[in-house]
This record gives sequence, structure tokens and C-alpha cells, in this order.
Amino acid sequence: MAFYRSDPKMTAQLGSLLNQLAKEGRPGLHKSIAINWISYDQPSPEPCSGVGTSWSEQKLIYPASVVKLIYALAIEAWLQKDMLKDSAELQRSMKDMLSNSSNDATSFIVDVLTGTTSGPSLFGERWNAWQNQRLLINEWLKSFDWKELEGINCCQKTWGEGPYGREKDFYQGGNINRNSINTSATARFLEAIMTNSVISPPACKRLRTLLARSIDLTQRQADPENQVDGFLGEGLPKGTRLWSKAGWMSQARHDAAWVCQPQRNPMLLVVFSQGRQNSADKSLLPALSRELYKLHIQRLET
Repeated sequence: MAFYRSDPKMTAQLGSLLNQLAKEGRPGLHKSIAINWISYDQPSPEPCSGVGTSWSEQKLIYPASVVKLIYALAIEAWLQKDMLKDSAELQRSMKDMLSNSSNDATSFIVDVLTGTTSGPSLFGERWNAWQNQRLLINEWLKSFDWKELEGINCCQKTWGEGPYGREKDFYQGGNINRNSINTSATARFLEAIMTNSVISPPACKRLRTLLARSIDLTQRQADPENQVDGFLGEGLPKGTRLWSKAGWMSQARHDAAWVCQPQRNPMLLVVFSQGRQNSADKSLLPALSRELYKLHIQRLET
């Protein structure tokens, strides 16, 4: 059972929008995109209380930097269970990973979570032990017993140039062990952060602080890596509050966003788009958020 109530009208609206966007020079869009779109009827909703729809929500996709959202949640869960000791360095790396999407910080975070380090290839018992340790995050995810988490894989670091040594070995032939997540799991975890569930309210508040983005044009121009331009935040009306985590590389342009305006109920939107054409398309995600937020407001007003 989905963590939101399906709405046939929203399903039709999303399908119509995808058809329109595909006709605007995006052949194959329906096969290269996955979406969760959820609208809430309260300004401070309870978990699993939304109304929405989806497109290919269970399709497993390489998440790029969106996986950093999962790793940040894991850090807070480890801290809550006294499996880690908090420190200024840990908090610095969390900020750099989420706010700035630093791959170096993410490498450190994965090491902290799993007790592993990068380096030359390993063999025999040492190699088996290293692999088992790196799978600790996946074992934690299984403990939720959510349908949305079936088959997802969150065990790899994120890279600029690519993995080497034992990290490359761990990807296995054809990169079959690369990270893979669906939009449904991403949406449910982002909802959990925004509704103070799964981990403690203070921990959720810390994560929300790191996920907050400004859509103010002046601030965006001062930060070329703002995770707003070319992503969902760009399509939102002035004055909208945004919490998000984007992911972008040569074959992907993704974003997960929680948005609301003052005195309005929130909307949750997660979009994963694959392929070189979508990766280079800076107008696709803003177009989706622009139109879907308008429909969200119309829904609230009817």
C-alpha cells in the first residue's frame, strides 16, 4: 500500500503534462522519467497523509547526489542509537554534503557510517569483511520494511572523476552494484524529514536546516551551484519556501523538493530524469514544478 492516497484527477493531470512536455522536443520522455507528486491538506501534515500520484515510482534509477539525502538520514539514525559520537567535523561534512553537495564530504560520511575507507584493491577475508561493512546502510534500510525500499541500493560513494581501487572493484562488472533508488523511496524519506518521523524531531530539524534553499534570484546568482537553477526550485513562484536535494551528472538530472508558500499547505515533488538529453535539459524540471505547483494550489482552492 502506498504511503499516500492516490488521486485519479492528479494522475490525469500529470499524464497530460508529460504528454505536453514530450511534444515540446522531448521524444521518449515517458520512458526516461520517474515522478512522485503529493499534495497535503494540512499546513503541518502527519506522515503518510498526502494525496497524490506517480509515474514509474518503483523504477530503480541511479540517484546521483540525491543519495546524499539517505546518507544524511543514516548519520542522524546512527547518532540517535549512540553508534557515533557527534563532532564539529561530522557536522561540517553534513553541511557540505547536503548544502553544497560535496562528493569529498560524502566520501567521509560513507566511511563514518560503515567503518570502511577507500584505497588499493583488497583480497580474501579482508575484502569480504570490507564489502560486508559497506552494506551496513542497506541493512539499516531493510529494517523499515517499506514497500518503497524494495531493491534499492545505497552503498557507494559519489564521485567527480570516478572510483579507483577497492571502490572500483565494489561496483563489480558492468557497474551492477552502483547505487539505485526509486522516486517513491526518496519521496517517503523526504516526507519523513519534513514531518518529524523516522528519526527524532531535533534531528529532522537539523536536516531541514541543511536542505533549505533560497529561490531569491540575487542569492542564486551569487552561488552557481545553488541546486535551484535548472532544477525544481527554478519553477516556483516568488516567496515560496523550498527544501530540496538535487542530483546531476552526464546521464541524469534529478531533484527532490518540499515546497510551500506562506499560509499554504505543502507539496512534495520528486523527479528523476535519465539520459544525456534530460541531463542537459535545464528547462524540464522547472517546467514540471511550475505547472504541478499551480495544479496543487488549484486543488487546495476547490
